[in-house]
Amino acid sequence: IEDGDSVVFFNFRGDRAIEITRAFEEANFDKFDRVRVPRVTYAGMLQYDGDLKLPKRFLVDPPAILDTMGEWFAKSGITQFACSETQKFGHVTYFWNGNRSGKFEGETWQEVPSDVVPFEQRPWMKAAEIADAMIAAVQSGQYKVLRCNFANGDMVGHTGNFRAATMAVEAVDLALARLLPAIAAAGGVALITADHGNADEMFELDKKTKQPALNKDGSFKAKTAHTLNPVPLILFDKVTGGRLGLKQTDTAGLSSIAATVANLLGLEKHAKWDEGVLEVI
Repeated sequence: IEDGDSVVFFNFRGDRAIEITRAFEEANFDKFDRVRVPRVTYAGMLQYDGDLKLPKRFLVDPPAILDTMGEWFAKSGITQFACSETQKFGHVTYFWNGNRSGKFEGETWQEVPSDVVPFEQRPWMKAAEIADAMIAAVQSGQYKVLRCNFANGDMVGHTGNFRAATMAVEAVDLALARLLPAIAAAGGVALITADHGNADEMFELDKKTKQPALNKDGSFKAKTAHTLNPVPLILFDKVTGGRLGLKQTDTAGLSSIAATVANLLGLEKHAKWDEGVLEVI
């Protein structure tokens, strides 16, 4: 890329787009040595961060994502805590709040720096440290709603390494085995889910036989993409004596979680939200 060029970055997802945009546009950029900064006309497919105005030029107006769970709870005076490691930190902050880089009132964010190594070499990632941070936040009594993202299943699942993926899932199991009792001890309940599968299906399936597909050498063909399997939503409740449950339905999805959490807090859902799946037994 030379002086006088035009650069169009055609990506709709914001996290990586913001990183490269800052490298092109910020005069005092210090995240790595750019060596040189060509004078170009830079534009994004859309504006990836409306608060920071990144990028300055864009082709499509970004969607206005309003009335998110975080915003609604903040307006209700509910304190919130968000935690993940670097790989998924944006998912519990920027994306969670509707592509908004700033916190809502009453929010606290904690990022655990990820190791910069291939994921299959450290499949446990930062699950233990995230659990530590969450337990401390729960025990502090400062927060009414807490959220975290364990990156292991997705990031290690993408490597296609079955043994590493097994260790990744075990690491999350260990973290939850420490975190969930702390939540129960504080008188709380937890919802456990994911936005898609990955480590649940580590081998490609033959489209005709539905059996694991094979490479030419006879080994199983690794699957590195997300899966399309249904994702469970698990309610962990050791404080109500079994009075809470989840409706069994084939139509609920991620959009049902906001109302479910609101109902757990004793709040009415926002009028724009889909119905929740909480039921009192």
